[in-house]
Amino acid sequence: MMTGEWLNAHVSAAPEALHARILALAAPVKSGTDTPQALARIANETLRAVIRGAGDRGAALDLLAADALITLALLAQAESDPGQLGQLSAQLLSSGAGAP
Repeated sequence: MMTGEWLNAHVSAAPEALHARILALAAPVKSGTDTPQALARIANETLRAVIRGAGDRGAALDLLAADALITLALLAQAESDPGQLGQLSAQLLSSGAGAP
């Protein structure tokens, strides 16, 4: 479902550094994969890396990218199969991605 063009279109208004970081993190996601699940997985991995990190200002970009990837995962789910949006939301919350 997702292509590089889809992702680029949805993050094009982001600041340049954030735009580039999101694209870099999502680069492994290929067309034909379960895009919402792939983006959710990448968001979780990024968030966990931030939590494990030093906690300095350098983590801010990855924290913003993880937040954007969660939003993009939900958007991709809403566009592809809105009936599964609640399930993906619950999965994100239970995995810790949506935890405060």
